Amino acid sequence: MKINIADSPAKPRDHSRLMVIGRKSGYISHHKFYELPKLLKPSDVLVFNNSKVIPARLYGHKITGGKVEILLLRKLNSTDWEYISHPGLKPHQVITISPKLKAKIISPNKLKFSTLNSQLSTSDLINQIGHTPLPPYIHSGQPESVLRRQYQTVYAKDPGSAAAPTAGLHFTPHLLSQLSTLNFQLEFVTLHVGLGTFKSPTPEQLESSHLHKEYFELNRETAQRLNNAKSKRRRVIAVGTTACRVLESCTGSDGRLTPQSGDTDIFIRPGYRFKFIDGLLTNFHLPGSSLLMLISAFSSPKIIKSAYHTAINLKYRFYSFGDATLII
Repeated sequence: MKINIADSPAKPRDHSRLMVIGRKSGYISHHKFYELPKLLKPSDVLVFNNSKVIPARLYGHKITGGKVEILLLRKLNSTDWEYISHPGLKPHQVITISPKLKAKIISPNKLKFSTLNSQLSTSDLINQIGHTPLPPYIHSGQPESVLRRQYQTVYAKDPGSAAAPTAGLHFTPHLLSQLSTLNFQLEFVTLHVGLGTFKSPTPEQLESSHLHKEYFELNRETAQRLNNAKSKRRRVIAVGTTACRVLESCTGSDGRLTPQSGDTDIFIRPGYRFKFIDGLLTNFHLPGSSLLMLISAFSSPKIIKSAYHTAINLKYRFYSFGDATLII
């Protein structure tokens, strides 16, 4: 069966389709995303990931003139980044990104930027020169100015992601305003999404039960409000697998959140016992990915497989710009 991969978001964003999946029963119903307020309980709490996608794809050339594509993965300090490139690069090579920005390769996965004749910071230059890091399965054709809006949630705040937290792409300012007016509790955490989100887990990750590391933040005030909501038996719904990873990483054996920041390598797959979330709003994911394993753990592999077959037959749109599911 052929999957319908979306190359652009729905217009407006909240007019994408939404499949509601019974977490335990496997019951399925079909809706539009803007119907979300009617599909939730008034006491429900939504938790969003406010990480902002950076223009992480850079094009440059070697001293020999050979072309290089660099994808920034993780900021280490004001000048140093983790990266991947095509072709691979060796230590001490210097890559010219623009007349004002160069990169010296420190190791196969680390580089150091330097600026030339510029009053701008490295981050400002990257923002000027860089390109939106669309996943390879999206063939958009839109100009960079459009892609920067499309591949970004309307509530993005903290720069740092190499890929969008795609469940949030369905929300519009109007829908968020509507949820607030209806007194839904909306909370925000941060997790900077890495490219590992698209990859199938390696044999080493499967054996160790640890995934790639991603930086996250859960502040004290947000943790307190969420703990209070849980104590009142209100449902907590994670908007995206990234928000889910933060909440589950920060929950202790007593079922309460502890405010934290740092790296998480939590690997949620079938057999995992969820400690905090009660619902999950997410897109349709790549076969074999850790994201598909996570949602299969939250429901069951059998139910998710059946739901995906239904989605394919009904021509739901898949992946980053595609349609959404609410598993509850």
